Order: sequence, then C-alpha cells, then structure tokens
Amino acid sequence: MSLAGTPALIELSGIVKTYGTGPAAFQALRGVDLRIEEGEFIAVMGPSGSGKSTAMNIVGCLDVPTAGQYLFRGVHVERLERNQRALLRRHCLGFVFQGFNLLARTSAQENVELPLLYRGEEATARHAAARAALARVGLSGWETHTPGELSGGQQQRVAIARAIVTNPLVLLADEPTGNLDSTRSHEIMELLAALNREQGITVIMVTHEPDMACYARRIVHFVDGMVARDEIRESATCS
Repeated sequence: MSLAGTPALIELSGIVKTYGTGPAAFQALRGVDLRIEEGEFIAVMGPSGSGKSTAMNIVGCLDVPTAGQYLFRGVHVERLERNQRALLRRHCLGFVFQGFNLLARTSAQENVELPLLYRGEEATARHAAARAALARVGLSGWETHTPGELSGGQQQRVAIARAIVTNPLVLLADEPTGNLDSTRSHEIMELLAALNREQGITVIMVTHEPDMACYARRIVHFVDGMVARDEIRESATCS
C-alpha cells in the first residue's frame, strides 16, 4: 500500500466516457472513481456493456476520457499528448488479451521480443530478455516454437512473457482465460498470481468468471458505467 501522503499508482476521479454526440450519444462511463495501489491484484467484473472494458482501455492509455482525471503516480494522464501516452504504455504497462495476439509464423522468442524491438533495444539484450521472460512463465526450451506448435495454454504463456519482458509496473489482462479450458485457465491464473506475489507486478484483470476472479484480493464490480461495488477479500483463495 502507498505511504501516507504519496500518490496511488492509479487514480481515476469522476471519469466519464461518451461516444457520439447529440441524441445518439452513449455514455459508457458515468463518473468512475477508482484508486489502485502498487502491488494489488484486482479483478474487474460486470455484465456486458457495464463499462469495465472501457475503463480498462482508459487505464491502459488505449482511450482517453471525455471528462474526469486519470493520475498515474500523480501524473495527469488525461493531459498527455498521444506520443506521451504511448511512452507511458510502452514503459509502464503490459497487456494480455483473450485472443493471445501472437504472430503466427514467428517463434515464441521473436514474439516476446517485439515490445523491446519497438523500444529500440539492441539484439543481444532483446534475445536475453526474451529468454528470461519465457523462463519466468515456464517455457524454457520452447523459444523456437511457433504458435501453431504450442497449445492454447502455452500460447497464453508466450503472450504473458511478451507482456512482462519490459518489466512493467502494471499488467492489464482482458479475459486472459476466455479461450482456455478449465485446467489451462487455472494454470494461467496461478501464473498471474505468482507474478503479482513474487515480482510485485500490479495485476488488473477483466473477467466474467467468478472462479477466475477468486484469485484476486480485490474485486471491483461495474454496472451501468459506474463502480457498483468494491470488495476487499481476506485472502485470494479459490475453493
């Protein structure tokens, strides 16, 4: 938790997001307040259309609010220019998606190296960092395999390695187990929990599944574009 007087890692205050104008305008977020401390593991839940994904897109600097404040370690993100938001995204945030989003004809190692390539890292450093990230997700020895040679669970591990290769402060996971069976889903959740617990990475995960949300210490429920309930659990245990 943050020390008294220090800013939260992430703080949303009065966040509004409106799409369209006039009679056709749709308000996806209607004044969201949310404070996230460094090192938390948060599950974000809610029905389709509740605003949870819109809120996470704003946190991930993939979208901007119509109104309200978004502070990242005290910096007003909503005031940043597009290239400044891109730098924040590139250096501080990692993303894991339901669909893996791996390059099909590219090896696991090359997929993991992509964020470092975009940052201009030299080849030797990229190779070493990618191998280390794959080792962290239990895929040592699989560096040369393409996605087609990997199971769904292994592909998601590659995607997680790609997300953590830059040593981000925050890992944003959008339905990370949505394309996996129950056994692989729990393996991926154990991995995310370990990254949070052992490496201190803040994890913010969107999910529809209560049995995946139970890995989080905090569950934030969205309804109709607002935070309806913010639940702190005694422990991140799944029965």
